[in-house]
Amino acid sequence: QVQLVESGGGLVQAGGSLRLSCAASGRTFSNYAMGWFRQAPGKEREFVAAISWSGALTYYADSVKGRFTISRDNAKNMVYLQMNGLKPEDTAVYYCAASKRIGPVSRLYEYDYWGQGTQVTVSS
Repeated sequence: QVQLVESGGGLVQAGGSLRLSCAASGRTFSNYAMGWFRQAPGKEREFVAAISWSGALTYYADSVKGRFTISRDNAKNMVYLQMNGLKPEDTAVYYCAASKRIGPVSRLYEYDYWGQGTQVTVSS
């Protein structure tokens, strides 16, 4: 079992930045690929970014490529999402997830554990 807790969400103006953090506890964190997803009101949860268990490989949705950066610190059991150049369409609840696969992976069903989410709101 892996427990995930997100933090760092908030309200920011368009063009601003936020850094989301995800703290993991439970089984060996470095055994899991990690990902970030988001869900806007009335929409399905969608993939944002993923990182392999070692941190060597990353993968991004086209909508955030060049603006968002995923990283991890296995010594601290943490994964991060640095979000720059935020747009109103980035407004959503952001979820951290852990996958038993080597990764990085982008499909919801490939993830085994989920956090409760943190709200990100970008004003125009």
